[in-house]
Amino acid sequence: MSKQSSKEPLLHIATIGKTVGLKGDLKLHVKCDFPEQFVTGAGFLINKKKSIVLSDVDLERGLVRIDNISNPEDAKKFTNAKLFTTYEETRKNCHLKEDEYFWFDLEDCEVYENAKLLGIVKEVERLNVTNYLSIMTDESLVKKGFAKNFLVPFIKPFKVDVDIENKHITLNGAMDILEAS
Repeated sequence: MSKQSSKEPLLHIATIGKTVGLKGDLKLHVKCDFPEQFVTGAGFLINKKKSIVLSDVDLERGLVRIDNISNPEDAKKFTNAKLFTTYEETRKNCHLKEDEYFWFDLEDCEVYENAKLLGIVKEVERLNVTNYLSIMTDESLVKKGFAKNFLVPFIKPFKVDVDIENKHITLNGAMDILEAS
């Protein structure tokens, strides 16, 4: 992994959980939209300071092993460690298909329906296999009694148009969800 400057923003992409088994395997709790970046030989910063290299990855079981760690006692030192990478590394290592977006690019986008501002995307959440936009409702709507935030599935027919460059997302049916929230 290349050295990163301390000024380069970091992206929290996973958290290491408890040890599993006798060989130093650790549970991996993925916090990003591209789990394919977790491969044998991949390097990540942990807790924004030290770097580690994964020596074994089993995404189906949600397990990883860290280079030079071969027993539960040594592995326990990494429990609850957060894995970080840079936005640049993510863009380089993860390949978007048509109509796919990085979650960090969706954050802070304004959300509209019928040219009416509904709010701003605070984060993207994955529930089962569906991504949801977690939207902080526009203050003018909150003053009218609407919920302070709400979730909208980021799939068709809700997703109409996404303009990352202008931080603008157009949805359909989102107002109905907000009204029901």
